[in-house]
Amino acid sequence: MNPSTTLARAVVDALIAAGVEHVVLAPGSRSAPLAYAVLAAERAGRLTLHVRIDERTAGFLALGLAKVSRVPAALVTTSGTAVANLHPAVLEAHHGLVPLIVLSADRPVEMRGIGASQTTIQPGMFGESVRFEVDLDADRGDAASWRRQVAGAVVAARGADAPARAREHPPGPVHVNVGFREPLVPDLLDLPDGDGGGVEEVSRRIPDPAAEDGPTIPQFPTPLNLPDRTLVIIGDLPEPGQARQVAAWAARHGWPVIAEPFGDQPLSAHVLPHCPLLLGTSWFADHRPERIVAAGRITLSRPVRAALTAAAERVTYLAAGPRWLGPSYPVADTVDLDTALTGFVRPGGPPRTAWLRTWHQAAGAVRAALAEGLPWGSGVALARSVVAALPSGAQLVVGSSNPVRDLEIAVDWSTAPAVRVVANRGLAGIDGMLSTAAGIALAGAAPTYALVGDLTFLHDSNALLIGPDEPRPDLSIIVANDDGGGIFTTLEPGEPQRAEDFERTFGTPTRARIEDLARAYSIPHVRVESAADLAAAVQQPPQGLRIIEVPIDRSGHRALRERLFRLADDATAGVPDAPVPSPGLPDRDYPERGMRL
Repeated sequence: MNPSTTLARAVVDALIAAGVEHVVLAPGSRSAPLAYAVLAAERAGRLTLHVRIDERTAGFLALGLAKVSRVPAALVTTSGTAVANLHPAVLEAHHGLVPLIVLSADRPVEMRGIGASQTTIQPGMFGESVRFEVDLDADRGDAASWRRQVAGAVVAARGADAPARAREHPPGPVHVNVGFREPLVPDLLDLPDGDGGGVEEVSRRIPDPAAEDGPTIPQFPTPLNLPDRTLVIIGDLPEPGQARQVAAWAARHGWPVIAEPFGDQPLSAHVLPHCPLLLGTSWFADHRPERIVAAGRITLSRPVRAALTAAAERVTYLAAGPRWLGPSYPVADTVDLDTALTGFVRPGGPPRTAWLRTWHQAAGAVRAALAEGLPWGSGVALARSVVAALPSGAQLVVGSSNPVRDLEIAVDWSTAPAVRVVANRGLAGIDGMLSTAAGIALAGAAPTYALVGDLTFLHDSNALLIGPDEPRPDLSIIVANDDGGGIFTTLEPGEPQRAEDFERTFGTPTRARIEDLARAYSIPHVRVESAADLAAAVQQPPQGLRIIEVPIDRSGHRALRERLFRLADDATAGVPDAPVPSPGLPDRDYPERGMRL
C-alpha cells in the first residue's frame, strides 16, 4: 500500500471510530487519497458520503449536517484556494459553536513557499477560529500516530461533555491538514480494509491541565438579586432545547419572556409575541424592568438591543458559550446558564404576578392590533403564513436579513405549530444558507423547509447542484423575492432623502428569473401569488428539492414597519403599570396557559 493511501485510510478509520457519520467531499486531485478512502468506507456501510463541486457549498453542507445533530461532520478539500473557500463556514462554525472537521489535502512540506502550483501555507489559514490544528504528512509518523491525532481533532470539535467545562472547551471547527505525495491513487490490487483496522472507540475526554485548580466560571453572587420586575430575553443558543429550558425557568419564577424565534417552538406560554414591536413602544419606555436577564446571542432587532444597552447595571447575562462569545454590550454580571437554571431558587415563596399580568396585557394589545391581518405581498405576512402552514414537528431554516426579522415581528408562537427554527447566527451572514438547510434536512427525519430572500438564494444557488448519485435532501425552499436587498430599505440607507443613491448600491436588483434557474437544475418550481396558494404549496410534504417563489414588493418594507410600530404604540397606550406589591403579600396565582388578554 503506498504511503498516501495508508495515511488517508488511517485518517478515515479514526473519524469513523470517533463517531463521525457524514463526510462531504469537494473533488480535487491532491485530495484523491481521502476521496478513495471515504468512498471505500461508504461502500462498506461505515459512513455517508456527500459530493459537492463547490467548496463553499460543501463547507456549509457539512455545517448543516452537524448544526442540529451536534455530531461532527467532516469536510474534504484539495489544496490551495479550495481551502480558503471554506473560511466562511469555518467562521460560522466557530462563532455558532458547531462541531466541524476540515480535512485539507496539501502538497508535501518541501513544496510550500516555493511557488508550486496550487500550493500555499495552509496550516494556520483559519487563525484562531479553530479549536485544534494538526499538520499530518505521509513521510512523518505511522498509522497509529495519525489515528491518535485525528481522534484528538474529533474530541476538540465535539467540545466538553460536562456543562461546567463547556465554556472552556466549546464545540467548533478543527483543521487537519494532510500532506500527500504521489502516487495519489491506491494500487489497483490494493483492496480497502473492511473492518476499520481494529481501531478502538475514542475517548471524548478533553485534557485540561488547569482542571485541578478548580472551575473559573463565574458563580452567582450571594444572594443573586432578581426582583419581581424582571424581564427575560432569549436569543440564539447553541444546544437544542436550551431556549425552552430558559423559558421554563423564567415561567417558574413568574417573569415575562421575550425571545428571538430560534429553538423548539413554542418555548412556553409565558413567551410574549411580537417582541420588537412591544419593546419599541412608549409603554415600554415608561415601564422598564428593574432587571433584564439575557440568555444567548441576541442579534435581531434594534428595540431589543436598545433595552439591553440602556442601563448596563440592570442586565444579567446567562453565558451558554465560551468567554469570548459573551455579550457584546456591557452588563452588570455574567453567570453560567446551567448554574442559573439549576442553582437559583426564587426567594420569598410563590411569584407575584402583577408584573407578568401587565406584560401579557401589553402583548395582548399588540396581538389584537395585528389580528386584522397583514397585507399580502409583505415579508411579515409571508412569514406568518409560512409558519401557519407548517406541519407539526417540522424544521424551519430561516435566512438572515429580512426573513428572520419578519418572523420575529409577525409570528405569535402560542398559536403556531410545534416546529424547530434554526438559523446561522454565529456571524449572521447570508453565506451558505441553502447548503446549511440541505445538511439539516439530510441529518434528520423531520420535514425541513427554508425561508430565504432572493439574494440569499442566489448567493448559494450552487447548493442546488447535486449529482445523480448523491443523497438528496427533502427540502422545500421558500424564496421571498423582492428583487434585491430589501433589508436596506428599513435601515438608514433606505431613508427617503437618500433615494437617489439607494438602488444601485443597496437595492441591487438582479432581475434574475428563479424559475429559469430551477429549470436549469431540474428542480420543481412554483410561483405563488396568494396566502391560500402558499399554504397549499407548503402543506405538501417535502420530497426532494422544491422551490416555492413568493413575489414581494420591497418598496413598501419601510412604510409597513413604521406602521406596525405605530399600531403597537397606540395599542399599548392604555395598559397600566404593575403595582409594586407590598412585602409579604403576593398577588393571586396566575395560570401559565390560556393567557389571551
